[in-house]
Amino acid sequence: MRLALDGRELVAGARTGIGRYVREVLRAAAARGWRSTVYGDTRTVLADAPAGVTFTRLAAPGTRWWDQVALPRALRRTGADIFLSPYYKGPVVAPCPVVLTVHDLYFIGYGGRRRPLRDAALTAAARLYARRARAIVTGSEHSRRAIIQRLEVDPAKVTVIGVAVGAEFVPTPLADAARARSGLAGSYVLFVGNFKPHKNVDSLLRAWASLPATLRAAHRLVLAGGDTEHRPRLEALARVLDVTASVVFPGRIGDADLPGLYSACAAFVLPSLDEGFGLPAVEAMACGAPVIVSDRGALPEVAGPGAAVVDVGAEGALAAALVRVLLEPEHRDALRRRGRARASDFAPDRTAGRVLDLLESLAGAPVGATR
Repeated sequence: MRLALDGRELVAGARTGIGRYVREVLRAAAARGWRSTVYGDTRTVLADAPAGVTFTRLAAPGTRWWDQVALPRALRRTGADIFLSPYYKGPVVAPCPVVLTVHDLYFIGYGGRRRPLRDAALTAAARLYARRARAIVTGSEHSRRAIIQRLEVDPAKVTVIGVAVGAEFVPTPLADAARARSGLAGSYVLFVGNFKPHKNVDSLLRAWASLPATLRAAHRLVLAGGDTEHRPRLEALARVLDVTASVVFPGRIGDADLPGLYSACAAFVLPSLDEGFGLPAVEAMACGAPVIVSDRGALPEVAGPGAAVVDVGAEGALAAALVRVLLEPEHRDALRRRGRARASDFAPDRTAGRVLDLLESLAGAPVGATR
């Protein structure tokens, strides 16, 4: 099998769920002895590539040219059996079958803002890409329903395959050096991700501010992520709420430090208003962290019995969930056990391996438009 992938999400200094998805597929492909070619642009960096993986940088005057001209030409030159895009988009005309990965449709109507012309254009483009693709992979039934409805796709074309959790995410001691790099001391509650509005970190800060002062004195709230655009807004809110002394913004956490940071936290919280999957919650569960998630998007489905699921729209509910985890050791330990059991459902052989099974079944299929 000659697999081709869009690797533009692999950027130095950035950690994204899509990037992790690409890496896990590459690892699984290498384990099967496949040859993989990763295509990127001027910003792409492919470090520690598995055996059998080559990297090709494509020159293009813009994103659309890269997608629709440079990439199809490269696929033809290399004779790829199948192309996997980690995004909702792919080449409309390609010399091999194209499989899209649509994690969610948050790019349409981003942030709940009404931009009719832009959203209509994005919807039309996404429908075209979906129609031309041989198959679509998504991480949850929640996203599958949205894709079928919004993009007007034949349900048979959309396959739910959870996102793989890397083998490095296991209970891991937090090294003193990693703790120092993150500016941590003592017990802490953890959030990892970007700070965009749908992540609902504002509500987490407000819940934190409502906790008894004794709890805030005994723990820190750690908001980890390299989102410099939205961080100032949260820092300002922390000042307004008068909780800056107990809130830490360590910035982006290095990949090597992340399993230890998950493992050592008193609780991990993902309070998002919408998620197509919610990979950080599953990574945290795999590391044995007690996890709290919102009842929105795919989070209840993905976390299943492995996390405490909270109605983040109900006043005081998130704060009450935090209090219970921090003060009740039996509840905390039960969440740790249930979380690790649930995370095992997202082992690479059950996730990235199933993506490869799908790709293999489609390789060599006739190329052309389908519903």
